[in-house]
Amino acid sequence: QVQLVESGGGLVQAGGSLRLSCAASESISSIDVMGWYRQAPGRQRELVVSITSSGNTYYADSVKGRFTISRDSAKNTNYLQMNSLKPEDTAVYYCNARYLHTYYWGQGTQVTVSS
Repeated sequence: QVQLVESGGGLVQAGGSLRLSCAASESISSIDVMGWYRQAPGRQRELVVSITSSGNTYYADSVKGRFTISRDSAKNTNYLQMNSLKPEDTAVYYCNARYLHTYYWGQGTQVTVSS
């Protein structure tokens, strides 16, 4: 079982930046895929970014060029750097991991972008 703990959410003005962190209880080198999803009120949860154990990344079109995912294997943590934030980025952001064919979720962290 993998435990994921997110941090770094908060309130920021449009155009600002935030960095989210996701600390895993397992070595992230052994985790097949890690990603960030978000869910805004009244909307479905959507995949924002992901990174595989081999370093391949995926970015949703809505965040390309603004968000960057990275990893620190020594800390078993991945990071989501979010720049040029927009009000439509407001959502609860969830860290996700696929490990041994099972998906795990963090508790979520709120990101609010004011206009």
